[in-house]
Amino acid sequence: MKSSFFRILVSTLVSMFCISSVMAADKPADKAAEPAVKKSDSGICHDKSSPSFANTKKFTAYATIDECVKSGGKLPAGQPAAAAAAAPIVKKSDSGICHDSKSPSYERTKKFTEFKTVDECLKSGGKLPK
Repeated sequence: MKSSFFRILVSTLVSMFCISSVMAADKPADKAAEPAVKKSDSGICHDKSSPSFANTKKFTAYATIDECVKSGGKLPAGQPAAAAAAAPIVKKSDSGICHDSKSPSYERTKKFTEFKTVDECLKSGGKLPK
């Protein structure tokens, strides 16, 4: 009688172990493997702070929100446009003046050519503000 009890106990434990192993394999990949930004099929860029990030299942992955927006994606409604700028840019206005983020005219400059640094802007023929 003892031997049949132990056989049943062992077979139950083995079954439970196998079931838990299969269930663990079916779980989604670790959250760390998720991309930093998801562009949904509808073209909206969601970073991890977006309420829709976890719900977005069909997407194209991007490293940054800026990269996603430059690919043609849009920010979610209500998210400020400033969030799209992952790194500060230098704006060369149509009049040829290079404005970095500290310039009083930076926010007002709407028509511009984008540069990564002030030096790049100056080398392209731009001037510093007076």
